[in-house]
Amino acid sequence: MIKPDPHSSGATGKITTDAEAARNLAQRIVSAAVLAPLWIVCAYAGGWLFLIACTLAAVAILYEWTSLVLGRADPRILIPGAIAVLAAAGLAAAGETIGAIGAIAAGAVFAGVAAWSRRFSAGRAPIWAVSGVIYAGVALLAPALLRADPVAGLTSILFLFAIVWSTDVCAYFVGRAVGGPLLWPRVSPKKTWAGALGGLIGGVAAGALVAYASGGPKPAAAAALALVLSIVAQGGDLFESAIKRRFGAKDASHLIPGHGGVMDRLDGFLVAALAAIVIGVLRQGLVLGLAAPAQGLLIW
Repeated sequence: MIKPDPHSSGATGKITTDAEAARNLAQRIVSAAVLAPLWIVCAYAGGWLFLIACTLAAVAILYEWTSLVLGRADPRILIPGAIAVLAAAGLAAAGETIGAIGAIAAGAVFAGVAAWSRRFSAGRAPIWAVSGVIYAGVALLAPALLRADPVAGLTSILFLFAIVWSTDVCAYFVGRAVGGPLLWPRVSPKKTWAGALGGLIGGVAAGALVAYASGGPKPAAAAALALVLSIVAQGGDLFESAIKRRFGAKDASHLIPGHGGVMDRLDGFLVAALAAIVIGVLRQGLVLGLAAPAQGLLIW
């Protein structure tokens, strides 16, 4: 049987067979079975190991973003962006959170200045180069700052993992099984309202379970947090889908079999991590919140 490719934009007319769809699903499962334990081990170890993992992911995201929105991996954008990410990682490791944020901001400015020096095709404005450095900076600093919290760092990362992964998995399988109206067909031709609701239920259940097992926030607070973060994670997924659709790409890259690129795998997580940081800071104030954001997130 041949059917429309649920992963294509519909504009290219690509088709896939059931066998190809099954092979793609198998690749997704294998990749997740390898990557998920690695991230859990890195999160459990914390310290430099987790920071290195976040840094590598951020550099990969910067490369994929630049290749996607500018048409090629322009070194005039990548070099200042990568230097900014590495500097931010070092400053974050030293506890200089404001300095790390400043490094990302400086890298974005340098990337923007460099972007003005090259010619762009229609729709590839220099602002996209600036946005890539900021996006990579979020991928680095949001999870790194949460994990660095000495009291609730590990719990906050496991809480996020549970919510985002369960949201993604449940949305995928419920969407495939139930089908129905599309969530936002102009942005994503495969996401359905049924899948979004299934993901939301799965994310809330998983987050509440992790919170209960770790002695975290009260059940009502944990469920409310999980609800917000699951919605935000799905919003991050849609945001990346909109970027890829704008620039005519199916995946950010082909680095991860069955999943596409690092951006494709971490889109929901990094936005949810940023939301978690914002919640933690708002509850404790800027100075204390940046020093211990996971406590602000989880201690109610």
